[in-house]
Amino acid sequence: MSPGLKNSILGGIFWTTIQLVVNRSFAFVIKLVLARILFPEEFGLIGMAVVFTSFIEVFNDLGFGAAIVQKKENSIDEKHYHTAFWTGIIWSIFLYICIITLVAPLAGNFYREPILEEIIPVLSLGILINPVNLVHKAQLTRDLNFRKLTYINNSSSIFAGCISLVLAFLNFGVWSLVFNSVATYAAALPMFFLATGWKPKLIWDNGAFKDIFGFGINTMGTQVFNNLINKFDYLVIGKLLSVSSLGVYTLAFTLTDTFRGQLMSVMNSVMYPIYGKKQDDKISLTKYYLKVVKYNSIVVDGIMMLLILFAEPIVLAFFGDKWIDTIIPLQILSLSVIFHMMVSSNTSLIRGMGKPGLEFRLQLFKSLVLYIPLIFFGTMYYGTTGAAMAILVNKIFSVIIAQYYLKKLLGISIGALFHATKPALLSLVIASCGGFISFNVLGIYWMVSAFVSILLYLISLYFMVGNDIKTELTGMDKLKTVLK
Repeated sequence: MSPGLKNSILGGIFWTTIQLVVNRSFAFVIKLVLARILFPEEFGLIGMAVVFTSFIEVFNDLGFGAAIVQKKENSIDEKHYHTAFWTGIIWSIFLYICIITLVAPLAGNFYREPILEEIIPVLSLGILINPVNLVHKAQLTRDLNFRKLTYINNSSSIFAGCISLVLAFLNFGVWSLVFNSVATYAAALPMFFLATGWKPKLIWDNGAFKDIFGFGINTMGTQVFNNLINKFDYLVIGKLLSVSSLGVYTLAFTLTDTFRGQLMSVMNSVMYPIYGKKQDDKISLTKYYLKVVKYNSIVVDGIMMLLILFAEPIVLAFFGDKWIDTIIPLQILSLSVIFHMMVSSNTSLIRGMGKPGLEFRLQLFKSLVLYIPLIFFGTMYYGTTGAAMAILVNKIFSVIIAQYYLKKLLGISIGALFHATKPALLSLVIASCGGFISFNVLGIYWMVSAFVSILLYLISLYFMVGNDIKTELTGMDKLKTVLK
């Protein structure tokens, strides 16, 4: 690995980690306060609205952002940027009209919640704003300028979180959650323009459109089915159960799979352009990917362990009795995340290798054959617990499918994946046993037992990968040149 590329990766990981820590910590505090002020029904209404708006949002950038990032240096110029910008603007206006005239009334009738016809048009204002940021965001990602991306994302999230808290304390109820999303997009808009200095010109090139659309359409197709996977449970729970059930499930999902997704977005945003640059070097791709799996697992598995062992006291202490039905789905979803981490970021790797068509076909298969039937029947017969179990089963099958293609594309064996995740999994077993005995057998206070679990997890990791982590940290000295 060249020193420049290694510094870029280290810099990217550093700044996106800062983004994750600030964003997730602040978002958790916001969720904590809002959950105490608001009720599951209000969170459920947002869950219902997001089911419909997210399907439209997937189509928003036509995959142009990913296409710009993936393209090699000698195959992209200014006309690609301007074409992507104006196409996105026109397309987003069309989509927003569809939301007002079709999607909002459909959602209100589907769930028999008339207020959704008011919520969805406001919640969807980001669809109009997001394409304006599309090129700027792609340019910063291509340049591996994660420092500016971190500043923009954190600043806009903090601003939006403060807005939502003020509205919640002023008794705006569900609207405090609605404006949280809109304010995030609005605050980021001027910052992206200042960060890149790029300004759109009245240029639209048919050749450039075909070039980026050909890649982007496959990426967009993948995102459609990713969204189907991520939101179909919300759709079914909201329809078959109740708005309150969807609210408690939303909180469980936010604390588990959403956290996992945020961490993976850190590594994906750093590694996706790297995968694109090294797409012809299979040896390097394999090394990079296994390191991503290894360290993602180390970070996430320990947190999921705490949610499995101490779900009840955590929910009751932080969110109150009204969220008690969240406990069992929270534990099951935490276990599903642990399985997911065994092949984390595999779709980003496949797309970075220039194979968005394969990524799309995989998501299509998993959505239609596995996910949809499992969620529907699980929810119908066992409620939110059944939906969480369906997620778990789907993640297990996803590991098997992903492993098959990793072996086919890069020769990554199941043994190599196990070796990468072994430190996290073995530490998880040791720490879980200690935490369970401390809390359930000895009856020690849950916060003390949680501390014991984390301590055992860290000690176990130190003995297994302590030297590896020290080696990685020695490279942080070179980070100074990146941060200047």
